[in-house]
Amino acid sequence: MRHLILGGTGTVGGVVVRGLLDKGETVRVLTRSAERARALPKGAETVLGDLTDPGTYERVFTGDDTLFLLTANGPTDLMEGLVAVNEAKRSKVKRVVHLSIHDVEKCPEAPHFASKIAIEHALRESGLAYTILRPNNFYQNDYWFKDAILQYGVYPQPIGGVGLSRVDSRDIAEAAVRALTDGGHFGKTYALVGPDPVTGESCAAEFAKALDKPVAYGGDDLAAWAKSMAAYMPAWAVYDYAIMYAMFQAKGLKATAAQLDETRTILGREPRKFSDFVGETVAAWKA
Repeated sequence: MRHLILGGTGTVGGVVVRGLLDKGETVRVLTRSAERARALPKGAETVLGDLTDPGTYERVFTGDDTLFLLTANGPTDLMEGLVAVNEAKRSKVKRVVHLSIHDVEKCPEAPHFASKIAIEHALRESGLAYTILRPNNFYQNDYWFKDAILQYGVYPQPIGGVGLSRVDSRDIAEAAVRALTDGGHFGKTYALVGPDPVTGESCAAEFAKALDKPVAYGGDDLAAWAKSMAAYMPAWAVYDYAIMYAMFQAKGLKATAAQLDETRTILGREPRKFSDFVGETVAAWKA
């Protein structure tokens, strides 16, 4: 099959691309950047285009059997997602796999949650064959916090104490490859979650255990978090993610037993544990 991958140069999409190539599939990857295209795995076809530019749509959406629909969070997230749905329908894509968010309805006030809600709705109404994957917060987000953890002994992601069923991005990518290549997942929505809920304190404790030195949770003060992030993230992202973290702190994002079973179903195995991810990550950091 011929697959068009949106978001194929990112944390999840890059693993999806490699997974499909390993299965002998034909893979086309949309990117705005020729520089990023040079980093794609051997065998992947580069498609230069921009979902905010209608002049590129005919070149991007042409003759593909499947579409992996991952839109990066940002001010154009909603437009890009709706364009992808519309163009998939126009170009007669046979199967769409969309990466949304676990229990996305819990935070419709956060812009990137709201965009995923709208894209899901458009996809369900489109008449296209689809699978929706709804991952929790990625373990791999913690790569961003390497300096804070190693240099300052602080785990800074303000996820609170209620609990999140965080998930490994490799499990997300594996689920996507299965949905893209196996027709048995049409019309289904899967939560993608880890086996054990974690909190800010427990994430810090896992890193402390693996490093064999103290690591403290940075706390729940979102005003302080926003101030500390101002130099590292665009203002829209600080605003958006602060709303999400406030929801995490108030409600959590824990999977039900049925949702964990959904993850097991599409993976065909148990999802990876956070403790194993931390052990691998710390070993790599030390190396």
